[in-house]
Amino acid sequence: MAITLTAQDKVTLRTAAYGAVTLMSAAGAADSPHRAATEGSIALANATGPVGHVLAEKTKIKDLNHKSTAELADRVLPALTATMSLLKKQDPAEADNFRGTVTVAVEASARTHRGEPGPAMAEMARKITDALDAA
Repeated sequence: MAITLTAQDKVTLRTAAYGAVTLMSAAGAADSPHRAATEGSIALANATGPVGHVLAEKTKIKDLNHKSTAELADRVLPALTATMSLLKKQDPAEADNFRGTVTVAVEASARTHRGEPGPAMAEMARKITDALDAA
């Protein structure tokens, strides 16, 4: 099944995916936020299918620089849910692809720390998963 995404749908999808990585980076700020962001971004760059094509577009993602993690979460978590809702309506398999892609990116961001991710990163990963599942 082919999916049809408007320009705004693509912005929301990219905001959701890259925003999830940014949230994980913010949650891991005490350790190595740059490494968390890099690992998560590499995971997103390996996405396939229509989601992979949208994530590979070289367009600027606005509104990922906020004064606080709370402000960023207010933008990103609803974008995750909105993207999942949109993709589920058009192509449930592509919704699964998006969910899997974001989940791998979150896990890649969390693995940059020795041992288990700290409580802040674990909680942020849970919030991201909840947003994906809310659709």
